[in-house]
This record gives sequence, structure tokens and C-alpha cells, in this order.
Amino acid sequence: MAKRYDVAVIGGGPGGYPAGIRLGQLGKKACVIEAGDVGGVCLNWGCIPSKAVIHAAELRTEIEHAQDFGIGTGQAPVELSKLRDWKNGILTKLRGGIKGLLKANGVDLVEGRATFTGPNTLEVQLRAGGTETIEFEQAVIATGASAIELPFMPRSNPLVWTAEELLKLEELPEHLICVGGGVIGMETASSFGKLGCKITVIELMNQLLPGTDPDLVKPVRQALKKAGATIHLETKASGLSERDGKAVLTCEGPKGSFEVVGDKVMVSIGFRPNSKGLGLEAAGVKVSDRGFVTVDPACRTNVAHIYAIGDVTGMPFLAHRATKMGIVAAEVIGGQPALCDWQAMPLGIFSDPEVAQVGLSEAEARAAGHEVTIGTFPFAALGRAMAQNSTAGLVKVIGDAQNGILLGVGIVGPRANDLIAEAALAIEMGAAVEDLALTVHSHPTFAEALNEAAEDALGHAIHIARPKRKTPLAKQADALLLKK
Repeated sequence: MAKRYDVAVIGGGPGGYPAGIRLGQLGKKACVIEAGDVGGVCLNWGCIPSKAVIHAAELRTEIEHAQDFGIGTGQAPVELSKLRDWKNGILTKLRGGIKGLLKANGVDLVEGRATFTGPNTLEVQLRAGGTETIEFEQAVIATGASAIELPFMPRSNPLVWTAEELLKLEELPEHLICVGGGVIGMETASSFGKLGCKITVIELMNQLLPGTDPDLVKPVRQALKKAGATIHLETKASGLSERDGKAVLTCEGPKGSFEVVGDKVMVSIGFRPNSKGLGLEAAGVKVSDRGFVTVDPACRTNVAHIYAIGDVTGMPFLAHRATKMGIVAAEVIGGQPALCDWQAMPLGIFSDPEVAQVGLSEAEARAAGHEVTIGTFPFAALGRAMAQNSTAGLVKVIGDAQNGILLGVGIVGPRANDLIAEAALAIEMGAAVEDLALTVHSHPTFAEALNEAAEDALGHAIHIARPKRKTPLAKQADALLLKK
């Protein structure tokens, strides 16, 4: 006999389980169907485990450089089994927490793989065996995305890793080759380099972190090179073979063909949507040529009672975007006034140093027709950064030179991904660059760099020397002061 629900959520990742919880809060009888471990990619082999490894790697580096502060130490060994146990313990606690929250809100967790068999029915291959039919009035597709594999480097090859194999922490390779210099590639190169691996990065484009403001990328590349990493830009991986148990990667670069020999090859070249095999045709749900499910601002698909959220709907592939979409979809289903109408979606990269962006980059602002004013402030001039020996990077503020509105902020440096929240709030509220400059920031803090960068955009930064200038925003601010 079929089970009946008001709403069936397919996928229990960072979009699906918040959708389920919010639906429960709104009084809907809901279930969340998850084929793997609850929490999805983010919790199990993405955001959370990678940050656990990154923290451990940073701690090891701090210990090794503690002598800079007069504390005598030596090289810190890495006990991989203990690191793995610590990481797994975090994941276990978080999975248990999610299950508890779903139960507390009256939401059933169905462990299995769901397939649409009609516009209002699902068949679930249960993980424990057998099948179950679920009938629903409304559904939310939250199946996420999976790592793209290269035909000549399938993850079935024991020499090839994706982030999932990497973060199992079953082995610490002596030489790790990272194919792809994007977000995952940079986080991996930074952290595993600090854990003692030799790092080689192969990137097809002409810069690391393609699409990111070059001013923010430069300190990341400098840090990698200083740590001994080898970086090949405008280079394509074209073949993989094995020699004496080692991975031999054939590459095509600006100067011709060459080989890189390492212990493992970690491939991170992008993601594809998990839309195949869901039976979307049976439900009448349409997808794009690339397989992404198209939705409107209310997260509705072309089938009015079926919604889709998160990575399966396309870029940007961000856990916090999926969470917000999940809450929006649940509230729309629950009759609440909700839409995906955010003005600012922050991007975070936990490389060394960290990179964070929100709003428009300088290039995007100019391309959109804005006359821009730019303000920057280096962490090298910030007292708190100097006190903690974390001076790499800068804050960059982009404003509209005509009306003073804050268009975007980019940060590369210590705690960038915590600091970006202030900028996201400012843009979401329609703040001006002057608002950021007028806001008093605690001293000594890393956040002061935001205030200083905004002051620089106005033409009167205090703690950096600039040629005398009057920016359009500074002239506007002076005029307002005279009126007062």
C-alpha cells in the first residue's frame, strides 16, 4: 500500500533537509528521501570534512611556525588515522543532528533512491531492501550534482580521486596532482600541501580560480608557489598511465607535451546535475540541454506542483544557495510570501589565503555599464593581521561612482569568509560605500579592513598612504557635509 504525503522531498542534502524541516514547521506532512547519508555532498565529502582537514592543516602550519612567536617547536607529524577519526566523528554528530531535527518536526526520513513513476507518485528502492510507493501532492527535487569524470581518468581507476576519495583520508600521497585549479582544486592544494604532500596543479584556463577577480587570485598563487607547489596554467590533461605504481599524467601546455609523475591524481573540473534516472519524463518535468532543472523565482518547475532547488538547478554550486532555495520552496508550498529575490549571494573559497566575493566584481560592474570607484586595503597594514602573522591579501570595495551604491566586495586574506557576511548584508540592504565607511568597527579586528577599504574608495583612507585625490564619492560626501 502506498504511503501518502503532502510533500515529498527527494534528496537530504543542504537544500533538501532544510526544506523538509521548514515544511514540518508549516504543518505539512512531509518526507525526505535520501539515497546515501543524510546531509548530502556538503556534509559527507564536501564542505564540512574539507574544512576539518583545512583546519588541521592550518594548525600544523601554525605549530611549525610557532618559533616566530618565541615558542619552540619542530615539524609536526601527521597521524592520518586520528585525523580521519576526528573528521568522521564530526560527520556522525551532524548526521545525527539532522535526523533528530527531521523527527522533531514530524518529517519522515526515507532511506532509498526515488524515481518518479507519474506526476504524483514515486517508487523508492529502499536501502534496506525492497521498494515502497509514495504518493504526494507536491514534490521538491533536491538531488544535487556529481563530480564530472574525464573518460581517460574514471574514478574507478585506483590512481584517480575525486573529492570523495580524497576526503576519506585513507592515504596521504607523497605527490598529489590536482587537475583543475578551481575552488576544490585550490582548497585541496592549500590544505594537503600543508599536510606534507608535494603539489602540482594543472589548470586549463589562464589563471587559477577562473572567473574570480585576478586581484584576489594573486595572493593565493603566491602562497602556493611559496609553499613549493608547481602550477601549470593553460594546460590540458590529455592522458593517464601507470608506471611502477605511479600515476603518469600526460599534459599539453603552451610549450608542448610533458608528463607529471605522482602518487594520485585528484580531478575537480566541475559538476553535472543529478537529474538522470529520476524519471523526470514520467512527471513531465523539463530539463535544459545540460540536464539542469529549470525553475522560476519561486523554485517551481514547468510542472506547477513540483519544485527544484540547489545544484540540480544550475550554478552557482553553493550549499547556502541550496539551503535558501529549500526554505523558499517550502514556504511557497506552505502558502507563505517567498521568492528567490536576494541581491547578494556570497561565494567562499577556503584556500590559503581564503577568498570571498559578494555582489559584482570590478570587471562585472564595468561590463554592466557602471562607472566604478575602487577602494582597497591590504592586510599587511592592519594591526590585528600583523599581530597574528596573517598579512597576506586585501579587501577590495567596488562602488558606483555616480550614486555611491556599494556594488561588490572581494576579500582575500584571513577570515575572508567570515568577513564577507557584513558586505553581503550591506549589499542586500542597498547600502552605499559611505555607509560602510561611516560604520564604526571594533579595534583591533580583521573587520576594520572593510572600513578602511570603503574609506579608500572615498579618497581618505587613514592607514595607507595614497596620492592626493578626490574621488566622485568623496566630492559627494563633502557636499553633504557642507549642507549639514
